[in-house]
Amino acid sequence: MCVRRCAITVGDLGEFGVVNRITARLPQGAAVILGPGDDAAVMSAPDGRVVVSTDLLLEGRHFRRDWSGGYDVGRKAAAQNLADIAAMGATPTSIVVGLGIPADLPLDWLDALTDGFRDECATVGASVAGGDVTRCDLVVLGVTALGDLNGRAPVRRSGARPGQVVAVAGRLGYAAAGWALLEAGVPADGPALREAVAGHRRPCPPYAMGPVAAGLGATAMLDVSDGLLQDLGHVAEASRVRVELDPEAFAVAEPVAAAAKELGADPLEWVLTGGEDHALAAVFPADVRLPAAWRVVGRVSEGEGVVVRGREVGRRGWDHFQ
Repeated sequence: MCVRRCAITVGDLGEFGVVNRITARLPQGAAVILGPGDDAAVMSAPDGRVVVSTDLLLEGRHFRRDWSGGYDVGRKAAAQNLADIAAMGATPTSIVVGLGIPADLPLDWLDALTDGFRDECATVGASVAGGDVTRCDLVVLGVTALGDLNGRAPVRRSGARPGQVVAVAGRLGYAAAGWALLEAGVPADGPALREAVAGHRRPCPPYAMGPVAAGLGATAMLDVSDGLLQDLGHVAEASRVRVELDPEAFAVAEPVAAAAKELGADPLEWVLTGGEDHALAAVFPADVRLPAAWRVVGRVSEGEGVVVRGREVGRRGWDHFQ
């Protein structure tokens, strides 16, 4: 009879048992020449160039296990890296994962985490091609994503020019609204509040719009990870221009508005400064006809910094060291 602990943990399985359990859940796509099992993976690079991005996620800082299950954490960790690849105008091909986990982590949480990685990668045809695992007091994820430019030039942050327009694809404010609800301990009663909380747990980046923007001639692009104002500040600095935003161009989604009403907050503040939605923000020549997924929210002018209706706002958003 089980008295104190019934769940099987990673410590019960051991390091190589954990590795085998993870890899057994990870199918490999066409871009993977050699997947898990050797000292390194081997990927095809048809373009002759590889786009690379890496991120860390730490339990207690980027996610909480009492707020998010393993599946959501896996989806979120993969999403924020795959979005970086899309923001360069590239197509994600694979990720590799460095995983630090406690010995008492239940195996079903690890399985869910692995499935989250797998399923988020599957949305863009990418694979989990390998990684490493070690013991750690908290769950720590180091994810590196790879991508293919398909013959295009990378879209950098430094190409914006006066007279061009600023546009956004994807959701803004969801992650910040969901975090605020969880932090306040407000029950997510009703579909709108539940959707806001889900936005914190699992972002929905518009991956396909990265290569689309590159094909349309985007001159600058990035993913919105630290807040729109903060991230567009990087474009303004790199391009030596001013970004002017029109607050009336931002439609506040119902889940964000509902969370703001519940908490007495300003929903536009979440839209402009909330991070981790991983929308894409890009700059285009003014004469480019944009598809419906892209909405124009401002323009580029001579000067510096980011302004909202003529008011300097600075780089308000997430900063790990503040």
